[in-house]
Amino acid sequence: MSTPSKLFKPFKLGPVTLPNRLVMAPLTRNRAVEGLVPSPLAVEYYGQRASAGLLITEGSQVSQQGQGYQDTPGIYAKEQVAGWRKVTDRVHTHGGRIFLQLWHVGRISHTSLQPKGGAPVAPSAIRAKGKTFVGGTFTDISEPRSLELSEIPGIIESFKRGAANALAAGFDGVEIHGANGYLLDQFAKDGANKRTDAYGGSVENRARLMLEVAKAVTAEAGAERTGIRISPVTPANDISDSNPQPLFDHIVDHLNALKLVYIHVIEGATGGPRDIAPFDYGSLRKRFKGAYVANNGYDFALANKVLAANEADLIAFGKLFIANPDLVERFKRGAPLNVPDKATFYGGGAKGYTDYPTLGDTLQAAQ
Repeated sequence: MSTPSKLFKPFKLGPVTLPNRLVMAPLTRNRAVEGLVPSPLAVEYYGQRASAGLLITEGSQVSQQGQGYQDTPGIYAKEQVAGWRKVTDRVHTHGGRIFLQLWHVGRISHTSLQPKGGAPVAPSAIRAKGKTFVGGTFTDISEPRSLELSEIPGIIESFKRGAANALAAGFDGVEIHGANGYLLDQFAKDGANKRTDAYGGSVENRARLMLEVAKAVTAEAGAERTGIRISPVTPANDISDSNPQPLFDHIVDHLNALKLVYIHVIEGATGGPRDIAPFDYGSLRKRFKGAYVANNGYDFALANKVLAANEADLIAFGKLFIANPDLVERFKRGAPLNVPDKATFYGGGAKGYTDYPTLGDTLQAAQ
């Protein structure tokens, strides 16, 4: 007899009991409607995937300044809160649990998206090499400006307000986006942060903004309903750090002291090789008493192996959840998986969003 997979065992995440250990990772889909409100299709999309142990929404900007791509939803206006409420109601009706991801892109933006067409903000005025998605096409990222010291409390406040709005919209909790070369990651890593004030230089100073945001959000939402996403070695969005291990050991020690409910760790290059750079993820696991959510390139076999070795508590899947709304059921049955259609990942309508067949649909079609 083979040992039953730990993937389908329940897990207590703060006050929320997850029926399984599959997490749907946050996935940018660029389908928000006027006012950057989640569309009726988003209600259907998240509802279809409610059998996941936990759903984490696509990144949702905490202010207009925090937006980096067209048609991404916000969590700063009352219309956005009302739109998200429809999503959480649908997910809860289907027996699901859902956290909202709080996002500020920092320098990964374009002047056309910024208040009054201004420059995107960053720890330092260093332009990231890369593209953003605006006006229906991929465009070079705009030149950023360095945030003034006097502006930083406003950034922290926008995350705190986003957390309050998420709870008002009925979310079970929030995830702070501290990964993938966006604002908090830009401050933490020395490739993007050349400041000489209290937010630059030493590990302690560079980690300060991420930790101040975590403290403000936990004060608002409760530590038991607050998670954070980090990506120690990813090169996503032209981000780098000369010595990530002591930086993230320090960050995780302090997140542990704040008693966050989970850390969500992208292991390796986001959406790419897991072994891009040496890093001891086990060190983070040991330092953090809450749940460890492992992410990046996981399939059923690797998820089982890592859970069995107690190297993680939960496993996040991204592209597999895009193409398989019933991923939990397919894994349980050892059923074949739908293949994701990359051409429909960003923008568009129902195609490649809400029209992937479930096992039930496939069986019906075969009869």
